[in-house]
Amino acid sequence: MSVTGVGSPSLPGSPLADIVLRRLTAVYGAAADPARAEPMRAYMKDVAPFLGLTAPVRRSLSRTVLEGTARPDEADCTAIALRCWELPEREYQYFAVDYLRRHARVLSSGFLPVTRHLVLTASWWDTVDPLAAHVVGALVTADPKLKADMDAWIADDDLWIARTALLHQLRHKQRTDTERLFAYCVRQSGHPDFFVRKAIGWALREYAKTDPEAVRSFLAREKDRFAPLSVREALKNVGP
Repeated sequence: MSVTGVGSPSLPGSPLADIVLRRLTAVYGAAADPARAEPMRAYMKDVAPFLGLTAPVRRSLSRTVLEGTARPDEADCTAIALRCWELPEREYQYFAVDYLRRHARVLSSGFLPVTRHLVLTASWWDTVDPLAAHVVGALVTADPKLKADMDAWIADDDLWIARTALLHQLRHKQRTDTERLFAYCVRQSGHPDFFVRKAIGWALREYAKTDPEAVRSFLAREKDRFAPLSVREALKNVGP
């Protein structure tokens, strides 16, 4: 049964989210570095404004924000993620992604529509890719019925939803559903967008670390379907 919803998910009440967001905006805001913010925004193609926090600084500040806070449940995670996505600066969305990765085990299949909303909002690879590999991938592992949703996502008109489906098994290694991985790559083999073509190559390259012969055999059969970029990326570490 599919759980993918439409429209924006509802924002649940969460005292924990109130605490975290109050701390987060105060701590991140105080550390903002405008001189770094503009180059960061330019590098990310103006997808969002930035505070100018480098990754090491941001992670250190996040530990301060979360010190002594309670373990969240799914409603807390939902509230924190949605509220971070409402804030303009990109670092707040990075915080939410890191938080969801850390607490993915408390999320049920019902969280998938929330993830879809995050993927579709201020979409760019910097948030979509970790959501795909570490949140959506974890949800599908915990509830294999969600494979039906991935089958729908791979056919979605939105390139970021399709990219998420391609990348959701990125960390599955021996648990990879190889038939689906290869079928998804074939399904999007003719996609005109760079980010989908790159995702095909990345997904295949990552699985080649587990089963290089399977990837070589697949591309030997299907190579003509794919853009050179996808094939080059797929075989980067294993050769033809």
